[in-house]
Amino acid sequence: MTPRLYIFDADGTLRRTRIAGQPCPHAPDEWELLPGVRPRLAALPIEVGFGIASNQDHVGYGLLSYQLAHGLLCDLLLAATGRPPLEGAVQLCPHRLELACACRKPAPELLLRILAAHHLPPEAALYVGDADCDAEAARRARIPFRWAEQFFGR
Repeated sequence: MTPRLYIFDADGTLRRTRIAGQPCPHAPDEWELLPGVRPRLAALPIEVGFGIASNQDHVGYGLLSYQLAHGLLCDLLLAATGRPPLEGAVQLCPHRLELACACRKPAPELLLRILAAHHLPPEAALYVGDADCDAEAARRARIPFRWAEQFFGR
């Protein structure tokens, strides 16, 4: 079955930062799409939906605002797919690593919110990521998972 919704992790899956040692961008000019992302997503059927689920603990540490982090993820989805994201399609966990929360991957909350925004069951989606926490979040949300390296043929 072809997924009706593709959800992606951001950093290391769709984008990389241009700042050495910085895991996520803090400004619009600090990131770039990873090779092969745009052509791979352009080849998907036009009727599929897209989303991003990303841990962004730098928000919690005050290195960038929630609004900026969310805007950068929306810009990423637009750059990767050529389409602006639907309301609720971009979800992030802004909490510090040392704080317990219900939304940081590997918890499934971010993925479940994106499914709800698209009114789809888990089996209609595919989550693509590059980390063990991505795979575990997909398992907990009951969403099929693919490693970014496989999905993008890297």
